[in-house]
Amino acid sequence: MHPDAIRFSPEELATLRAHGVVLFAERVIFEAQPPMPEARIAAIEALCAGPLPEALAALWRQTAGGRLDYDLSLPMGGNIEAVSWSELFWDGSDGYRDLQGWIAHEQELAEEAADDDGRDWSGKLTHLPFGGFEYLDRIYAVVEPGPAHGSIVAWKHGLPPAWTHALHEDSVSTIAPDLRGAFAALHLDEDPLAPTDDYYSGQALLEYLDDRHEAHGLDIDLMDKLVAFYRRAMVDWRTPLAEGTLRHQPAAARAALRHAVATDDAQLVAELAAAGVRFQGPQQGSALATDVAIGHGAFAAATALVRAGAPVAREALANIDGQISPELTRALLANGAEPSVSAIVRCAACGAPASAHLIADACAAAGIDVPAAFAIERDATLAELQATLREVREGKLGHYLGAEGIAERIEHLQTFRLA
Repeated sequence: MHPDAIRFSPEELATLRAHGVVLFAERVIFEAQPPMPEARIAAIEALCAGPLPEALAALWRQTAGGRLDYDLSLPMGGNIEAVSWSELFWDGSDGYRDLQGWIAHEQELAEEAADDDGRDWSGKLTHLPFGGFEYLDRIYAVVEPGPAHGSIVAWKHGLPPAWTHALHEDSVSTIAPDLRGAFAALHLDEDPLAPTDDYYSGQALLEYLDDRHEAHGLDIDLMDKLVAFYRRAMVDWRTPLAEGTLRHQPAAARAALRHAVATDDAQLVAELAAAGVRFQGPQQGSALATDVAIGHGAFAAATALVRAGAPVAREALANIDGQISPELTRALLANGAEPSVSAIVRCAACGAPASAHLIADACAAAGIDVPAAFAIERDATLAELQATLREVREGKLGHYLGAEGIAERIEHLQTFRLA
């Protein structure tokens, strides 16, 4: 059966419902709650400045809440931001998913805003929160009368400046003019059955379904059919790439680039460039394509990006976390990357002494007293690494490098010499 032709019988839908799975607007909801009672729907509508959007009421008549497991990227504050829409709030949920709790929170904010502006608050919500992720991301339905009524908007919490390439101020972006359109915007950047990373969209749903099969008797054929239905949300960038139209589809082009970075595929980068895909502007948060590749340690892809004319940020060398080649380092420096003593230390610690020397030469050419500055930066970094290593060995701290990896970096840094 062609994936686009997947349909479920009433009996299959009832079986899935018994296992906590509901289909709405061609997307999969799991841990689905019972339908919301009509009296509760009416009570929520009474809190709003206008009628509930038809699609939201239809969703609640199927399930009062649950979980989603898709990707969603939106322009926000000049960035391309990943928005976590993994929860559909429901009454009585513990923690951050409680619908009534978020409604009460929004009422408090609206009343405070009215007080700050010196006006009386109507007592009615103009934006109804109904989904998101913890306190960081929220999804709202516009419920005030007017041309925007029914549209779905995302709000994202700004993070401290130390979070490189993240939003640093709260931001809002419209997902779609209605809820069904917002569900259509949910997609999968990668195939969950062939993931390129340890953490990926689809992981939570697949684990849930495995549990329903193994512990609760969900039929394996029905489970496989549901997974095939779910995978229809995968972004197809291969077809437009082959047809020569990918350059006209920015979202699909970004998915292709993410795949190239995740697999460190320099050949795919070259194919994207040859197909007319441009690598300008932010690709992930505020990060340029080269930033994304360097941050993932995809140095072959990063080299191909620079060769293809992708822009290089001044801070490109600030986040080195692997054995970057001297060829890539030289190319980054030649295309606008700013040399710094901290980058020397990073390269030395990562076991890339040739790159560290290239950056040191560039720092010296810029008038920096490299030996003195390097000694200060190296000693501070060594002290930090040694303290981290002690905590990891004592079981007080987890670290992506592990004790062995941290010890290796300490050794690299201790044995590195500027001359």
